[in-house]
Amino acid sequence: MLERYPAIPLFNLETRVIAQTSTERELADMIVEVLSLPDVQADSIEPEAPLFGEGLGLDSIDALEIAVAIAQRYGVQLRAEDEATKQVFASLRNLARHIEIQGTAPAAS
Repeated sequence: MLERYPAIPLFNLETRVIAQTSTERELADMIVEVLSLPDVQADSIEPEAPLFGEGLGLDSIDALEIAVAIAQRYGVQLRAEDEATKQVFASLRNLARHIEIQGTAPAAS
């Protein structure tokens, strides 16, 4: 029975890159689009790498733009004054998990 559903590795030993889940890929696409990052490929954003500082290098204005886009698309509110928001924005993986838990299906564009 398991043969019908082959395992999809999340970690490639040869390249040492962790693969994105479908939610992470969707968010990475959204981040690249919303922030107009022409030199960044969505699939190159490592899920566990920091989004701010040393990682993708985003700043607080970028966080605001991403939060607005997430609210519009998923109905998830991310509040700057909420200490937990910093943890949510720590990485693409954290952001995706938060949306999967709190969000709804993407709104039709």
